[in-house]
Amino acid sequence: MTTPDEQSILTILEGVPDPEIPVLNIVEMGIVRGADVLGESVTVRITPTYSGCPAMHAIAMDVEARLKYAGFSTVQVQTVYDEVWTTDWLSNEVREKLREYGIAPPEGTSSQRALDRAVACPRCGGRATVMKSYFGSTACKALHYCNDCEEPFEAFKCI
Repeated sequence: MTTPDEQSILTILEGVPDPEIPVLNIVEMGIVRGADVLGESVTVRITPTYSGCPAMHAIAMDVEARLKYAGFSTVQVQTVYDEVWTTDWLSNEVREKLREYGIAPPEGTSSQRALDRAVACPRCGGRATVMKSYFGSTACKALHYCNDCEEPFEAFKCI
């Protein structure tokens, strides 16, 4: 057996879904910031997507369980804050997965965020949308309504 490296750990962790957006995994969300392997021990660094994110405890438990199942005897999960998570880290592929799941992906970059800007409806693509509440089911999403298809939807905030 070859010695696992950071990339092999990341590949294993791609099997851990984001508990709030299960169509995405914690690696593609940018929550996993890195991993260090020493023999059968691994340390994984994670960063919350939002200050006070309630899912971080569940994510840490899922990381530990997944890596122990993969054969690591000692797993340490460190929450790091030295680099603030941003939606700028989301790839176009991740943004498309959000849209297909029914969540409007963040538009633009974190430095361009605007609360009064209409976002594209993930269902019909229309832009006749209005924000109904700054907070949706989680703090990182806002609740919107589409006047074109008359459907409510959540939009991921630019953070």
